[in-house]
Amino acid sequence: MPDLSLDLHPESPTDQAAIERLHERAFGPGRFSRTAFRLREGVPSFANLCFTARVGTLLVGSIRLSPIEIGRGVPAVLLGPITIDPAFQSKGIGGALMRRAMDQARHEGHRLIMLVGDAPYYERFGFAVVPPGRLLLPGPVDPARLLVAELVEGAFAGVAGAVRGAAAAR
Repeated sequence: MPDLSLDLHPESPTDQAAIERLHERAFGPGRFSRTAFRLREGVPSFANLCFTARVGTLLVGSIRLSPIEIGRGVPAVLLGPITIDPAFQSKGIGGALMRRAMDQARHEGHRLIMLVGDAPYYERFGFAVVPPGRLLLPGPVDPARLLVAELVEGAFAGVAGAVRGAAAAR
């Protein structure tokens, strides 16, 4: 495949149907029962932290970030879903979306990002495995897949407790 001419854009309301089809292809119907989905349920994403990736006019990737609270009201951001069209995986699109979303979150003053994912992939973006038992989620999660990244050094120090979706304060 020739080099991709990739364009990243803020997500717009007209992208919704294409993003939903992308999620369906990538994750299937089981996506609705996942713990991360349960944290996002009924919680609008941060519109200014959601981006799409296009090759020409084709939407090939999407990333969304949503507000969460940890413990006694510590604000954080839940990263996900990040979705790349299966035909376009392993071409750097996910990394480009990650960097764009994390840079924007940092720029807007967010301090902490959490996600459920593969540590070997996300470590390069500054994510680390959360010590077991430190965070409580509303469903099962493999402890080796519960990850956090500090956008501000020390932001995760002393943070512990139940994780829940939160109304967007920004």
